[in-house]
Amino acid sequence: MLLHLKAVIEAVIPEVNMKYKWSIPCFYAEKRPICYLNASYKGKFVDIAFWNSAHLTKHIELMYSEKRKVVKSFRYGSLEEINDEILIEVLQEVYKLKEKGFYKRN
Repeated sequence: MLLHLKAVIEAVIPEVNMKYKWSIPCFYAEKRPICYLNASYKGKFVDIAFWNSAHLTKHIELMYSEKRKVVKSFRYGSLEEINDEILIEVLQEVYKLKEKGFYKRN
């Protein structure tokens, strides 16, 4: 699942750079954080979490935010659960909003 998500991210945002921060893969575009991947072996799922999710409008009803104040993510328990079409739409929006900050300020 992690490799598939990485491939989709790199296909949608070709100039993305992957760095390891906090021992997890984090993706940056033009030095701005875009998203990160997190594997929960205890929970048996993989998250793709979006840094600027406070600004997102697409498919937020499908995202998880439990125990988080701002960051939202897609959570997958199997490769078959990944809907590439939805993921691509959100990644495109995330990239367009890369200049936006972590918090949504009025």
